Formats: sequence, structure tokens, C-alpha cells
Amino acid sequence: MNFQEILNDKAIKPKEKTEMLSQLVLNNSRIIDELIGFAKTSKDPIKATIIESFEFATKLKPEIASTSILQFVSQTLSEKAPRVKWESAKVIGNVAHLFPKKLDEAIKNLLVNTEHTGTVVRWSAAFALAQIIKLKTTINKELIPAIETICEREEKNSIKKIYLEALKKSR
Repeated sequence: MNFQEILNDKAIKPKEKTEMLSQLVLNNSRIIDELIGFAKTSKDPIKATIIESFEFATKLKPEIASTSILQFVSQTLSEKAPRVKWESAKVIGNVAHLFPKKLDEAIKNLLVNTEHTGTVVRWSAAFALAQIIKLKTTINKELIPAIETICEREEKNSIKKIYLEALKKSR
């Protein structure tokens, strides 16, 4: 089955679609660019499923990530659909260590998402930003003060905890 057949098959449950797509990606990383191209013109639920398949695949095998995945998910962080935002952030968290010098757009959009009304969007942004902070790059000079400010206003302790642990490990 190719990815379009998987995505269009109404008999396949959403979770199964994600798993099947992530297996396709893990078995053949050349399909990534095709999936990105397809996702760019798809409706939000399909786009989110594709991004979630990247999240599953990069969690297991981060090195399959290309700069095209990073660029794509950095851009989709600013989309309207919360699921697209949070899945994109999780991918960035999984692969940030591979692209420490190419995270500017991701960081900018993740910082915007720290103010989102949705808890899952803020949690995912915190996860990704925490992974970036732990890289201990020069961006931390600007990022750490921003994270400390975000931490002060964040009402959810589960999200604060992610930031505080990352700040501890960054010093």
C-alpha cells in the first residue's frame, strides 16, 4: 500500500494510519519529501496525521530526519490547527540535536505557541524548547531569559516542570 491509499482508506483507523505511515518512513526515508509535498496541499487532519507519523518515526530513529522535515514542521508550527502545531513541535523536539544551527524559525514559532490557549500546544512547545535548551548552543543567551519569563506566567505545573528541568540541565 502506498501512502495515499493508506490515507484515503476509510476502513483504517486514524491511529493505524499513523503507525502504517511511520513504518513507511522508517523503511524508506526517501518517501519523506513525497509526504511533505502531499501534506502541504492536504486538509489539517491529513497533514496532522502525516506529521504525527514523522513524530513516531523520528522518536525511534531521529537520524532519518532531513532538513526538509525540519523546515516543514518549523513552518507548520504557525498553522491554525492545534494538532498540527503540537505534532510539529514534537518532531522538532525529537530532531533538534541534529540541526542545532538551523532552529531559528522553529524557535520563533515555538515561542509564539507558548502563549496558545491549548494546553497540549503549550506542552509540546515546552518539550521542543527544552530539547533545544539542552543543546547548550549560543542561542541559549537569548532563549533562557525568554523561557524564564514564560515559566513565570505558565499556570500548568506539568509544563513549568519541563522548562525547569531543561533550565537545570542547561547550566
